[in-house]
Amino acid sequence: MAFSYKPLWRLMFEKDLNKNYLREELKFSPTTVAKMGKDEYVSLEIIDKLCSHFNVEPGDIIQHKKGAESNGGN
Repeated sequence: MAFSYKPLWRLMFEKDLNKNYLREELKFSPTTVAKMGKDEYVSLEIIDKLCSHFNVEPGDIIQHKKGAESNGGN
């Protein structure tokens, strides 16, 4: 995968939040949360909801893994 959600997990840790918070507060499906936990792709709509909720920019919750192979569906 070409992206990591480590910055999101760090942000949530600092705020004393867990993955259940994303399911309960933002109404994310368990599948979406599991995909993020495995550094798999999620829609930009999900990234947008996270940015709006936490009042951050995309780079504050995801990071690009340089040199990682992409499974962009092409």
